[in-house]
Amino acid sequence: MLDLHIHSTFSDGSETPEALVELGALAGLRAMALTDHDNLRGARVFLQACGQRRITGFSGVEISAEVPSGTLHLLGYGIDPAHAGLLENLDRVLDGREARNRQILLKLNELGFPLTWEEVRALAGDDVVGRPHFACALLRRGLVADIKDAFDKYLAKGKPAYVNRFRLSPAEGLRLIRAAGGLPAIAHPFTWQQDPAALEPALAKLQQLGLGGIEAYYPEHDNERTIACLRLARKLGLVVTGGTDYHGAAKPNLRLGTASGQFCVPDELLSPLLRAIPGRAGVVE
Repeated sequence: MLDLHIHSTFSDGSETPEALVELGALAGLRAMALTDHDNLRGARVFLQACGQRRITGFSGVEISAEVPSGTLHLLGYGIDPAHAGLLENLDRVLDGREARNRQILLKLNELGFPLTWEEVRALAGDDVVGRPHFACALLRRGLVADIKDAFDKYLAKGKPAYVNRFRLSPAEGLRLIRAAGGLPAIAHPFTWQQDPAALEPALAKLQQLGLGGIEAYYPEHDNERTIACLRLARKLGLVVTGGTDYHGAAKPNLRLGTASGQFCVPDELLSPLLRAIPGRAGVVE
């Protein structure tokens, strides 16, 4: 069993990289990938912990790319955690997140919610502040029913407190992942293109820019969508990946490896993924 889409306290997850590896060992995972949003700050300790637990580990990232519609996230696997070019550009993205967070707080205040930056920052701890921390702050004050309610009413794209931010272009994201020795894959592709007929030509264009994989196994995919992704992977020659998108407390219904209990990323995906990663700076076996 594999889990190739996991978030830690270095982005918007509730578990440290080391704790994630311990949970992965308890769950019987054969391989794990840390894919924090727009940063590699937890990569080294994650890989070290994977080596100690004899779990195949991938240093990864999840990059939000700028697209006209939908949501396009790029996963990078086996990335060199010290690659200067990628780190420099991810810092640009994180700077954009900081400016966005201040604007989100202002919008929430204008909506009548008396949140302060100090309480949101405290909820994040050492993490990069993100929308889940604003959702947690609203929940703690009893202003929403749960995390999902906060996003559905205020924080999701198109809602009153949503603020756009600086993102890399798809071409930039793919180029940087490749330059850092990693394999780029598209995460949860149906959040970008909901129609499978439109997804195929869109993926082909990304493939020309360096895309190498597709996340076919994802908790929100039904059988039809999983099969559609597998067919597209076979047709286009893309590596198949999958993961739970584990965040811990922010998504309490998801567990490492099994999501809600029925989900599973098959072991046979591991060897093709390892073969597709040109470097080994971001891989522990």
